Amino acid sequence: MASHRKLRAAAVVCVVAVAAGPAPAAAWADADAPAAAVPSAVAPSPDPFTGLTADEIADRAVTATRSATSLRMAGRVVTDGQPLDIDFAVNDKDECTGLMKIKGGTAELRRIDRITYMKGDEAFWRVSMASQGMPEPQIDVTVELVKGRWLKIAPGQPGASDLGGVCDLKSLLSDLDKDEAERRGLTRGPDAEVDGTPVATLVKKRTGGETTTVSVSREGKPYILKMVRAGGEEPGTMVLSDYDEPVEVVVPPADETVDLSKLDAGTPA
Repeated sequence: MASHRKLRAAAVVCVVAVAAGPAPAAAWADADAPAAAVPSAVAPSPDPFTGLTADEIADRAVTATRSATSLRMAGRVVTDGQPLDIDFAVNDKDECTGLMKIKGGTAELRRIDRITYMKGDEAFWRVSMASQGMPEPQIDVTVELVKGRWLKIAPGQPGASDLGGVCDLKSLLSDLDKDEAERRGLTRGPDAEVDGTPVATLVKKRTGGETTTVSVSREGKPYILKMVRAGGEEPGTMVLSDYDEPVEVVVPPADETVDLSKLDAGTPA
């Protein structure tokens, strides 16, 4: 039978990069969306940021975004050259639900009551296990064990903290304030819209032709709605939405789950 330590490692490998926290405008990328580098300009309207510099608008945006009780983030995360497409709804109770994709494989992640559930299709598991160096025969056996099932990972089990980190909203948002210097030296670009919401665009140009554009809501709280990076090694985009909306997480049926601790003990799945 396949090594269950390898099974756990495969379950973690594709989300460790996400759990590390999406560093603002640095680890977020979507190579398929270079045209979104600068939002389309819109007609002028009353400006809630009149009299503020771009850096001051950024300060307000970071403060508002960090105060959110929930949000949805969708886009692409790149770590060590490996792109991960993600679409997650997360709240401040360490709960989340969402999807991730890697090299044609898809996995769903849910977390509630400190329990993490993960379900991947065959392509996802094969890519994950191969990246961990698992031999092909072991991959075949392990795929059969997890096919159509949710992996149930309890607190204290290997991988639990990494997987749970995806759902740690406070930790994810704390990265917005990790390096204050990164949001200094901004300029304000043309006002625009993100999914119908008017936004102020804040732009920072770096050496080497890299440009970061941050879209800040001009309606209600000044939440960050979009972050785009053009040029450089990781061009792309991340969209933030559904601020302060309820996050509904459904516990998978017990007969569709595989408890990793039981697998590790040799209990048949």
